[in-house]
Amino acid sequence: MNYRLVFRITGRTLLIEAAAILIPLFVTLYYREDPRPFLFTLPIMLLVGLALGFIKGERQFFPREGFLAVGLIWILLGIFGAFPFYFYELLVTESGQFTSFIDCLFESVSGFTTTGATILTNIEALPKGLLFWRSFSQYLGGMGVLGLTIALLPSIGARTLNVMRAESTGPVVSKLVPKASQSAKILYLFYGVFTAIPLLLYRLAGLGWYDSIVTAFATASTGGFSVKNLSIAGYDNPAVEVITTVFMIVCAVNFMLYFLIITKKWRAALKSDELRFFLIVIAIASTLLALDIYPQFSGVGEAVRHAVFSVASVISTTGYATVDFNLLPQFACIILVALMFCGACAGSTGGGIKCARLLLIFKCMRRELRQIIHPRTVNVVRLDGKVVEESALRSVLIFFAAYIAISVCAVLLVALDNFPFATTTTAVITTMGNVGPGLDAVGPMGSFSIFSPLSKLVLTACMIMGRLEIFPILILFSRNAWKRT
Repeated sequence: MNYRLVFRITGRTLLIEAAAILIPLFVTLYYREDPRPFLFTLPIMLLVGLALGFIKGERQFFPREGFLAVGLIWILLGIFGAFPFYFYELLVTESGQFTSFIDCLFESVSGFTTTGATILTNIEALPKGLLFWRSFSQYLGGMGVLGLTIALLPSIGARTLNVMRAESTGPVVSKLVPKASQSAKILYLFYGVFTAIPLLLYRLAGLGWYDSIVTAFATASTGGFSVKNLSIAGYDNPAVEVITTVFMIVCAVNFMLYFLIITKKWRAALKSDELRFFLIVIAIASTLLALDIYPQFSGVGEAVRHAVFSVASVISTTGYATVDFNLLPQFACIILVALMFCGACAGSTGGGIKCARLLLIFKCMRRELRQIIHPRTVNVVRLDGKVVEESALRSVLIFFAAYIAISVCAVLLVALDNFPFATTTTAVITTMGNVGPGLDAVGPMGSFSIFSPLSKLVLTACMIMGRLEIFPILILFSRNAWKRT
């Protein structure tokens, strides 16, 4: 185990976080708010980041180190990201919204993992600078904080593909170009474009610059934190809803497909089985949802708009809302819960199990049926016209089993709070899938403040495991992973 290099990458990433916190500090000063939450946090980040970031060591870096570094870094990011909320409650005002450091940690991790679940009961009461940090943390976590570190500091002294593989989402991870650092820069270029376009469109639709920026952050990262108590519904602006719907879907698509498009490989991009599956699921779910909720709205157009928005929001794991899910018919709620499991495409900013994995699971089921009917035939599983290796299929099935097992264990622990079944189960499903709102008390108009400290810690762990796809966190608790040999 190359401890020194793991700590070095951890320190460099914390320095990136320290640099990032200067932006909400500037916003705080611009709006003449109390800057102490950020001024007290900054030196702590710098001290730890500098202490770890300049440790010298060997450059050998293997997958084990990559998974350990990613797991450790994401936990520390959440802890340090919680300090502005903690110092706000401690030094500025006793608002009662952050009752403990666990609340601050929950909100911070929810931001970095782009979950969008919140313990806040009155979002609009918080200062603009703190809300900006809340939204900006989602933007930092959307494409992966380690990916940003690799793009900005390619000379961290490691085989960066091992880091990207541990942090990236989906069953298969590959580089766009030979160098991992260049791949990271290309991905962040797309990310920036998909942020700038909706930002300008929001401004044209009538939102102020501040609301346009924070909403664009949450949309591009498929995070879902809003500065309004009623989420996107608080703007009461159909144009904003349409813009958000389009870019939630855009950012839930595998970013590699956009690279293929700009390199004029249209045919390869359009051959994507996952993309077709993703769009078909959206079309079917939106149609069923619109038909089910039509009686609740004044016309077909309004029902379709809310249905498509809700489906796009949940399957992309953004978690924005224009309607309260608790007011929808039961059939519509079941569709939305199913989409929480499904999630976005691999290689996107979205969470969930991922469409690629579900598609491979369905293909494995079909292969098994064929094998039973025709035992002597040789059946292979193909994705995008290519044969999927058995090792990749095994990884998909193991991930799915681990995902369900961890979710069940988390439900049992959260159930100790004795809340209704819908509240307990959807709280776990939505945090594990990095979606945000669930049903009942944790619906779009509710919050997670009702849970005990233990449940909040469990749900916080679910958010991190869901974002990192389980194994970078599990490996932290493996004794063999920490051995030097």
